Amino acid sequence: MAEDLDGIVEQSADPGAVRLVLDRLETALPGTAGRLKEDTGLAAAVVAVAAASRSLPVVLETDPGALDVLAALDEQPAPPTGAELDEAALVRWSAREYLRIAARDLLGMDDLPAVGALLSQHAADVLQASLVLAESEELVVVGMGKLGGNELNYASDVDLMLVAPDGSEESRGRELLRVARTCFRVDANLRPEGRDGPLVRSLSSYRAYWERWASPWEFQALLKARPVAGPPDLAGAFAEAAAEALWGRALSADDLRSLRTMKARTEAEVARRGLATRDLKRAAGGIRDIEFSVQLLQLVHGRFDEDLRSPTTLRALAELADAGYVDHPDAAELDRCYRLLRTVEHRLQLRDGAQVHAVPPDPASRELLARVLGYKDSPDASALARFEQDLAACRTSVRALHERIYFRPLLEAFVGAPGAMDEAAAETRLAAFGFADAERTRQAVRELTRGLTRSSRLMEQLLPLLLGWLADSPDPDRGLLGLRTLAWGSLRSAELARAFRESPETARRLCTVLGTSPIIAELLGHNPDLVPALGDDAVLAHRSAEGLADAARATVQWRDAASRQRGLKRFKERELVRLAVRDVLDLDDLRQTATGLTALAEGTLVAALADLGPPLSFAVVALGRFGGGELSYASDLDVLFVYEGEGARDFDEAERLATSLMRLVRGSTPATRVYELDADLRPEGRDGPLARSVDAFEHYFERWAEGWERLAMLRARPVAGDPEVGRRFLGLLDEAVWSRPPGPEEVREIRRIKARVERERIPAGEDPDFHLKLGRGSLADVEFTTQLLQLQNGVRGVDTVDALDRLVSAGVVDPADREVLVDAYRFCEAARNRLYLVRGGPGDSLPEQPDELRKLARSLGTTGWELRESYRRVTRRCRAVVERLFYGRV
Repeated sequence: MAEDLDGIVEQSADPGAVRLVLDRLETALPGTAGRLKEDTGLAAAVVAVAAASRSLPVVLETDPGALDVLAALDEQPAPPTGAELDEAALVRWSAREYLRIAARDLLGMDDLPAVGALLSQHAADVLQASLVLAESEELVVVGMGKLGGNELNYASDVDLMLVAPDGSEESRGRELLRVARTCFRVDANLRPEGRDGPLVRSLSSYRAYWERWASPWEFQALLKARPVAGPPDLAGAFAEAAAEALWGRALSADDLRSLRTMKARTEAEVARRGLATRDLKRAAGGIRDIEFSVQLLQLVHGRFDEDLRSPTTLRALAELADAGYVDHPDAAELDRCYRLLRTVEHRLQLRDGAQVHAVPPDPASRELLARVLGYKDSPDASALARFEQDLAACRTSVRALHERIYFRPLLEAFVGAPGAMDEAAAETRLAAFGFADAERTRQAVRELTRGLTRSSRLMEQLLPLLLGWLADSPDPDRGLLGLRTLAWGSLRSAELARAFRESPETARRLCTVLGTSPIIAELLGHNPDLVPALGDDAVLAHRSAEGLADAARATVQWRDAASRQRGLKRFKERELVRLAVRDVLDLDDLRQTATGLTALAEGTLVAALADLGPPLSFAVVALGRFGGGELSYASDLDVLFVYEGEGARDFDEAERLATSLMRLVRGSTPATRVYELDADLRPEGRDGPLARSVDAFEHYFERWAEGWERLAMLRARPVAGDPEVGRRFLGLLDEAVWSRPPGPEEVREIRRIKARVERERIPAGEDPDFHLKLGRGSLADVEFTTQLLQLQNGVRGVDTVDALDRLVSAGVVDPADREVLVDAYRFCEAARNRLYLVRGGPGDSLPEQPDELRKLARSLGTTGWELRESYRRVTRRCRAVVERLFYGRV
């Protein structure tokens, strides 16, 4: 028998650690060694526990009855009741039952689902006993998460919610948690309102919350809600109410998108912490990929198919496969990988009883983990190498299936494959993912995969991924239409497939931009060679105004006069694609987008003016947003034309040059327009000459300039033409604009103009209550306020935010007021920019149509309601500051 014990120890995962445990056990419980030699079954259990865990042997050393538990693993001791029940007895029983479950698991007596069920029942028994000890037997304990799913981990938080007949049992609920926490971790934060909400609620309170306030993730959590302790009648009533709340509502595309976004954020955080390859739970290819896939399909189809509502992951996965919602081979692979990932997680948690989800970083700990899992060295590879190979392959497989599982069965349904889901189920899934027109989706899929070419076969393989990426975009239907258009024709289809094969990131980004902006889709349709550039950040990188001007000149110089405008327009559109793509993909912030748009406009004007061959010293001066380097997509280019010269001949030359430049850039029709060039801020407006000499501007500023014209010159900046003329013009402004503050009458006139703009300039059909440019507290308020304060205090600035920063430094604006103004400016500018891209053209107010508002909000990562509420909040605060600083009202 002694030889048998030595053999068992030597065959264990960690013989050295086992021998230390056996020595400690003999010291704590003399005679243990002899007992183990006589009972090889007990010896095997002790050795397995000692090799796998540093925490469980402590139970053996401190509780003489624990060895008896390991000697009779098939006998489940009942939890203490009646007179035998006190906290000490409950803790002792809990530790023994935990030990028994772990030993059975380590010896291979129970598979993963059985272990999860045993741990869950163990927790339920503890909670039932805790109700008694806390004198809270009228409460119902609802298991959530893994407890509710009957698949608890060794070190899981036991997630729960508490229900009372009248909801007034807060103190008893807290006592229940205190008692239960003597045995394991308890988390009640999944309850309505989380930590800020009451611990105990009545059933009617839960119903009211679900009807009015619950978020999509809270309905997802209800998939696992299962009463585990408490009065059966109230438990049954809760289960019925939860099912009605969960399955009685349709899962919208916005709900589903918000769930997927939350998961993506979690993955990003795991990657940021450097755990992307070690986290078993939340990283790509981990446990959460499988659970999330199953739960989303339950939410989509479970409303109409009651057989899909199991709270247990593997059981639900099997039900989805049997019903045709998941391919059987995919379900089998996910089942296999889930068991492996969860088993690895279990072994990690058994080591120290800690809530661990990441494979250890050091090789020695990973090798021990591999041996505890049963891996052995072989002639071909070490135990560690074999384990890591299996784990990596499993994670790769899980990620691939997670990305395809929602849409691969749809493709089979579209071709009528045997065993595929029926048409109604296919439409339900498409609608849940934002594809409103199932027939159009079916036709698009057929067109994208038609033929037997290599490109069509590749497209067929990629389609589940493409549909998934499109589903994450603001408008999946429009994105699919754009993809279908780009792939029209065998040559273009092959080129697109090749680009996707070489760079999946190109495919993902293309789906995002196609589902966001019809403008980008149209421009890519005209310039399909830009598609491969979407995946290359270096190609998308910004270029300086000088570099853009050089590129624009190179574009037009080889063309004849008739086609130069087309060349300039094409150049601008190709560069705009890069800028808009960077914006939509969040590669740029608001300031970078404005800088890029401004640089593009400058470069275009430089090339256009150079192409005309100015016959005299001539400069283009940018004003307003153009001058401040803060253009938006919808901005006109406000300019002045300045020249150096005297007499009628020079005037005529300058006027002809300005007219020619306007004609070249503005085009004769909207279809030929490169930019909307606006020279109406010049002296005398439309009634004045297009171009003036430096001397004429000096004379005008000295005699005629009004306060609002001084305000208009604050952002003046030469952008094209003769640099010396530009410098001379700026010298004039030092005197005309900055030499003195505006007088009281000038300030009153500026305020009157601003008030008139508010009253009269909002076009019919645009919502004044949500106007991003001219509404109360929106862009114009911030710009007018900033510029008036600059003029009054002689504080220069490059752009609006820079000017506000300088006003703060000068002690003119309080930092808190600056924050309010900047928040409103950035919110309105970001929404206005994105609205232009999403709508496919200009628009200055938040859309009133729910569908259009929803698409805009999705593009900005929010909901329509939240977008409108954010507008109200930031503009209301901004307007209060504007009333004080601009209008002088206290």
